[in-house]
Formats: sequence, structure tokens, C-alpha cells
Amino acid sequence: MSLVKISEDAYGIEIDLKYATSDNFTGKPVYARAECYLHEVAAHHLKIAADLAAEQGWIIRLYDAFRPSEAQWKLWNHTPDPEFLADPRRGSPHSRGVAVDLTLVNPTNEIKLDMGTGFDAFTPKSYHGSAEISPKASKNRLLLMGLMTTAGWDFYRNEWWHYQLFESADYPLLGDDALDEPLTAPD
Repeated sequence: MSLVKISEDAYGIEIDLKYATSDNFTGKPVYARAECYLHEVAAHHLKIAADLAAEQGWIIRLYDAFRPSEAQWKLWNHTPDPEFLADPRRGSPHSRGVAVDLTLVNPTNEIKLDMGTGFDAFTPKSYHGSAEISPKASKNRLLLMGLMTTAGWDFYRNEWWHYQLFESADYPLLGDDALDEPLTAPD
């Protein structure tokens, strides 16, 4: 099994890895560098999704993809909330290289579509089908879901931004040792 490096040019997407910056719920970088990887099967489905989005006049902005188990532990130790974070003892689809966190952006003006909440908003407003968001945001979430499910992704009901491959638990958990250089930032 190999992880594939994801680049903006090869996949026709934008990459904004929030966990490589302090612009995330922990307030500090979780990743040592802004490099993005996916399992080869997930990478194939990401390309399909990106092509579908482009056909509709949108571009995917990727916030997260492969997350080593070591990084999952950092997130869990900061906020052990099973409604929004997978318990690392059970494993996250991100730590299997088969999950993405993303949104849609207008490529003309770089404005993100209104999804009703921001990325990693740990609130019921983030749930798919939330009645607490505007009709426009609800429509935008459905657009994203339509693109992603058509491309072969399954959604997570609590996070409008999270998609994973079906049967994600069938893929092995991976840590920093799956890469030539660790991705997780040192403590």
C-alpha cells in the first residue's frame, strides 16, 4: 500500500492544510509541513470529484487528507469529542488515508461557498441536514454532497466538510512511518 502525494496542479484543487498552521481548533500546527497524501484509491476518487466540481464551475479546497495516527492522538488529546473526532484507539478514516476535509470555492474570486459554519465547527449546525442554517448554505452543502457521492465518497453525518471512502475501516491504520519523513509536528 502506498500513499500518493496530492498536488494542486495534478488534481486541479487548492490545498489549504489547516493542521499545518495555527489556524485550527488546537491553535497550533499539528503537522510539521503542508504536504498532502491519500491512499491511491482515495486519490483516484479525489480526482473524479475535482473534475466534477470543475465541470460545474467550482474548485475543491482541501483542508485535510491523510492524518497520521500520531496527529490523530494530538487532536484527540486536545478535544476528546467523539461526535467530531475519531478515537485514535479505534482509528480515523483520515489515519487510513481514505478521508478528506474540503469545501467548494468559486475559482473566479476565491470565495468559499457559504456552508453555514466554518471548517471544524464542532456544533450541531455542522451536521448534514441541520435546520439551523440558511437555505442557501443548505443548498451549497447538498451541492458538495452530490459531487462527492457521485465521485464515490461517503459522508459523515456530523461534519458537512468530511468525506471518506465506503468501507473505510477495511484500510489499515497508518502512522508517520508510512512516509519518508514524519508529517506530525514534534511536541
